[in-house]
Amino acid sequence: MNIANHARKRYSTKAFDPARKVPDEVIAELRELIRFSPSSVNSQPWHFVVASSDAARARIARAAQGRFAYNEPKILKASHVFVLCARTSIDDSHLAALLSQEDGDGRFVSADARNAQRNSRQGYVDTHRYELKDAQHWMEKQVYLALGTLLLGAATCDVDACPMEGFDAKVLDEELGLRAKGFTSIVLVALGYSGDGDFNRSLPKSRLGADVVFTDI
Repeated sequence: MNIANHARKRYSTKAFDPARKVPDEVIAELRELIRFSPSSVNSQPWHFVVASSDAARARIARAAQGRFAYNEPKILKASHVFVLCARTSIDDSHLAALLSQEDGDGRFVSADARNAQRNSRQGYVDTHRYELKDAQHWMEKQVYLALGTLLLGAATCDVDACPMEGFDAKVLDEELGLRAKGFTSIVLVALGYSGDGDFNRSLPKSRLGADVVFTDI
């Protein structure tokens, strides 16, 4: 597999074919892929909501009204929509759950290794909590790592995708009860297959040249 070819061919799909559904086994693979996304100090400060039915996607579409109405058809006609969420706080209970999971998965060869991981992660969290005071922004950056993983993964599975920041997060958080659970919606990803009206499908891809974006030292 030449993964760069998948990166070159993928694009943000502007219209989906509502009659075509992504197979369950492909969605299962993408769910596992995004679950294994990287995050700073394995903080995993995220949660993912997957809408697959017409009724579920209609709930997501309630956040795409008014100035965001251009995204409503994408949400309604897609096969699936992933809602990528960030935690509203990276609290001690989450840190304890991470450490327990790592321990159960055999990540630590000794008690010292376990303590080193706990202290290292706590150090990063405290830096963003108290010194930089950007903990929420830091957590959202981890969610965007998951976004990139999902988009490239979808391309390798020949699934079309469209990431969307154009929605009302407050409306969606309320619709899904996210904030009561300690999460807030950050970005949506519609998945499916290109349909009529997808003007972006035929446009050439445009990126700055390698001589602009790379410096070799």
